[in-house]
Amino acid sequence: MKFNVFALIVSVLFATSAQAERVLVIMKDQQSFNKAHMAYKMKGSYASKGLDLGVQSQAVGQLEDSLANLNSLVVNTDNDAQIEKLKANPAVAYVEKEIFHDAPAPVKGFLGQSRQSQPKLGQKTPWGIHAVKATQAWNKSGRGAGARVLVLDTGIDEAHPSLAANFEKGKDFTGDSNGSDFSDKVGHGTHVAGTIAGVLDNTGFTGVAPKAKVLAGRVCSEQGCSNVAIAQGINWGIQEKVDVISMSLGGAWSTPAERTAVAAADKAGITVVAASGNNGSNRVSYPAALSTVIAVGAVDVNLNKADFSQYGPELAVVAPGVAVVSSVPQGTGRESAVSVSNGQKTVKVASSTFQGAREILTPETNVLVHANLGKPEDFAKVDVKGKYALISRGEITFGDKVKNAIKAGAAGVVVYNNAPGLIQGALTDDGSVLPVGVFMIEQTVGLEMVRVINSGKVATATLHTMATDYAPFDGTSMATPHVSGVVALMKAANKALTGAQVKEILKRTATPLSPNSANELGAGIVNAEAAVQAAIDAK
Repeated sequence: MKFNVFALIVSVLFATSAQAERVLVIMKDQQSFNKAHMAYKMKGSYASKGLDLGVQSQAVGQLEDSLANLNSLVVNTDNDAQIEKLKANPAVAYVEKEIFHDAPAPVKGFLGQSRQSQPKLGQKTPWGIHAVKATQAWNKSGRGAGARVLVLDTGIDEAHPSLAANFEKGKDFTGDSNGSDFSDKVGHGTHVAGTIAGVLDNTGFTGVAPKAKVLAGRVCSEQGCSNVAIAQGINWGIQEKVDVISMSLGGAWSTPAERTAVAAADKAGITVVAASGNNGSNRVSYPAALSTVIAVGAVDVNLNKADFSQYGPELAVVAPGVAVVSSVPQGTGRESAVSVSNGQKTVKVASSTFQGAREILTPETNVLVHANLGKPEDFAKVDVKGKYALISRGEITFGDKVKNAIKAGAAGVVVYNNAPGLIQGALTDDGSVLPVGVFMIEQTVGLEMVRVINSGKVATATLHTMATDYAPFDGTSMATPHVSGVVALMKAANKALTGAQVKEILKRTATPLSPNSANELGAGIVNAEAAVQAAIDAK
């Protein structure tokens, strides 16, 4: 007996299933999809009427969602036999099982357990805002007012003080809730959203487009980002008629359904911006590598290519992606405070702390003892028991330095850099926390403390870890929202721009960077001021 499309729809709607696996069912034509979509919309009526569903053998799963803009259904199936029945139906073009791309995570940067925060602590305008010339574009773009950006990521902290005023709505597509829990348990999505449209406040913190609206689709969990969730999220963006979809996610390949969804977004006039990837190779990740998508790589504060930034012929532009400060779920950011003293003068100095170090929530002061590079033979020459070990960066890992200090009885560790600036790092690979506080100070400060100690004077340090609502992250995930924010400014200035026009303008107006022999830097660093003017000129 021929299994017609209506039988497919009804059995999908009402079959019982263990819901072991989600699949995307892409229908062959609009008519077939319309029948399925209508059944989905009216399933409550069917149930109340007690419709005869026919034999149980026709059951092929439970219909979870109908994606009207993609001619697709999301079906929960119980086994491969049900999937084969779906594939065999003549109304079905293809069936795609749910797969997961790696969950997005920063290359550097970490969050702590949520604590009562000091939200305005040390905030200022992130360097990337100036680097992309966002503020110079604000007058002609209304700071992004009227533009709407969908962030497909790990969710969002909708109550964050830098996001609440610009947050419009959110939805969960991971299957972890009924769709209503789009909270950010990872922190990545909240960070991305802050760079796009964080509210300008009295500390100077702001996003690229501080009056644009943000929608958040949670498509990634700790398990990863599924093709089903991504398709659902893009479908929702089309339904909501957003201007931009920002995707700081991806992998080495894409699925047919993902490509279909991206193409549908482009056809609907939505600009899709995505990260080039973080493994440093000469191959751009997907979906960034798709022809209609704007692929974004990362540069550091000196506008040099970040070593992790993937590149290749598909790379469109680059943007700030190193030490990018943005919003994170409230109370999960960490800021360090270090003061040093030579016995006569105490000075607060620039510092950073490490993932896997004990948090010093109440300031602690102790004597510094220089332990050179922190090797076992270095500790054999000094007494650090109950004191702070002052250690130079270099030769062995931070984790080994700290473990050696702990064995020697140190109460804490202060690492001074062996090059200008500060870095962040992880002390443990498994997420465990070592029993001492560990902080980094700048090279010049560390060398001065060594000089004080060698002169016979007592040097001390005061260490403190504070919870904040902001954190610095590295990654092409952090570069992507800079470009998404610039696109929001462009769309605020000219709503009629197509995705192809936006991409062409961004590349044409970018500031070229070098060396760029293999397109490591695309057309250059995105220039909001020039891009917005070009968007206006295109009217």
